[in-house]
Amino acid sequence: MKQKRPMDVWQIISFVILGLYALFLILPMFQLLRNSVVGADGQFSLEYFKEFFTKEYYYGTLFNSFKVSVAVTAASLVLGILFAYFYNLFEMKGKALLHTLAILCSMSPPFIGAYSWIQMFGRGGMFTKFFSSMFGIKFPDIYGFTGIVIVITCQLFPLVFLYITGALRNIDNSLIEAASGLGCSSFKRFFVVILPLCMPTILAAALLVFMRAFADFATPLLIGKGFQTFPVLIYNRYVGETSMNHNFAAALSVIGIVVTAAIFLVQKFATTRFSFTMNALHSIETHKPRRLTSILIHFYCYAVVGIAMLPQVFVAWQSFRKCRGGVFQPGYSLDSYREAFGKIMKRSLPNTFTIGLASLALVVLLAILIAYLVVRRSNAVNNVIDTLSMVPYIIPGAVVGIALVITFNDGPMVLTGTAAIMVIALIIRRLPYTIRSSVAILQQIPLSIEEAAISLGCSKLKAFFTVTVPMMTNGIMSGAVISWITIITELSTAIILYSVRTETLTLAIYTNVVQGNDGVASAIATILLAVTTASLLLFMKFSKNKEIAF
Repeated sequence: MKQKRPMDVWQIISFVILGLYALFLILPMFQLLRNSVVGADGQFSLEYFKEFFTKEYYYGTLFNSFKVSVAVTAASLVLGILFAYFYNLFEMKGKALLHTLAILCSMSPPFIGAYSWIQMFGRGGMFTKFFSSMFGIKFPDIYGFTGIVIVITCQLFPLVFLYITGALRNIDNSLIEAASGLGCSSFKRFFVVILPLCMPTILAAALLVFMRAFADFATPLLIGKGFQTFPVLIYNRYVGETSMNHNFAAALSVIGIVVTAAIFLVQKFATTRFSFTMNALHSIETHKPRRLTSILIHFYCYAVVGIAMLPQVFVAWQSFRKCRGGVFQPGYSLDSYREAFGKIMKRSLPNTFTIGLASLALVVLLAILIAYLVVRRSNAVNNVIDTLSMVPYIIPGAVVGIALVITFNDGPMVLTGTAAIMVIALIIRRLPYTIRSSVAILQQIPLSIEEAAISLGCSKLKAFFTVTVPMMTNGIMSGAVISWITIITELSTAIILYSVRTETLTLAIYTNVVQGNDGVASAIATILLAVTTASLLLFMKFSKNKEIAF
């Protein structure tokens, strides 16, 4: 009888990771589905799905979310593609500054932008009052659909810029020279050469923007004022004081998963239609534009980045103003910071770093292991792991939070209200970023290097961690910095899962905004922005290519 070979260490790691996904992703999704079909009498029922699709008040929120997401995606694509085109094809002053500011815009929490826009252009906003009293100018209402689109677009168009910048650097300059030689003007080249060559990346960027806009609930919650979106409906039905219904929230979450999965599949199908590989032997060369064109290009790029940065600059300025009882007064003071530090140093700041660093360490470890399994040991089990790792990419954060609470609120493993469930949720949500960047860099490292180390006596595991992982450092860091910044600015999942003991900086900002403590909220927001800025600058200092890969 042929004796079975014992499992090697990588097979064991595969099954352990698959088991973790089964426990913390598949089981919660199943529990969510099970709760969605339990009626008020405790029996199987589709009453909540029927209620959603038969009442305009409910299904209208889905149309509202689509309306916002389509508008944000369209605006972000236009702004981001033009920005990337000007940035990469023309000589400009201050490119490094523009690139850094664009990344900072994309990394800031969107609800800080919403809060800041309300402070600037809300009904009692500073600019609204100033222009009304001085010039009699009345600005359009910042609340509702318009305000939501402005706030989210300011945060997401830089992502399009970063994606398209990567695509443009893969275009061979000879293609542009050939088009120019055939008489194509710069305007025509943009539409007949640049856009078609960038189409796969444009579709990928559009998906990311659409998903982020669709899943954002903090911005509509703060600035919506009657314009309710689908994520806000889920949140209100789960934690609402007067209309709380966990089973209805579960049904809404299932609908959200189906909708986002359908969008993802449509995008994947569209991407395959435009799929092709491209390698630039000669990268695109920048050229000096005419004087008037140069002025317009500089004005456009600095204007869009400046407007996107305005909320962050404004909230930082607000943090130094005198504030009493939530009302800003003439003069400057550090009182808001004194009060903020008194509140956050005991709990929020330590929680942010403790929960964030624990999540990041596990994200990096799991991402490295999964990247190796996907690239070096491709099989049925590891392909399943690869697919499962991307599932949270299309699930709104509030849905992940609700699923985890339903699963771990009772039974043999009670985690609700603990830091552990916060860490688990953050890992599930942010792991895809580091996995993708780790996979991309590992695919560029020849297997022969690892095999050479094994032939010299290293075990497979030791060869990977001592030889291959150091060579993956830049890709790992790139994904890790994105994961870290999104971890410390996470709100949609955390607001479902947190307790008084696990409040983070993001939650502290939100609770102070809700309570009307504008001075303290501005101070904490500025501290959080300082942490994200420092994280980005540290990455750029120690990274080889100085840029984040998406």
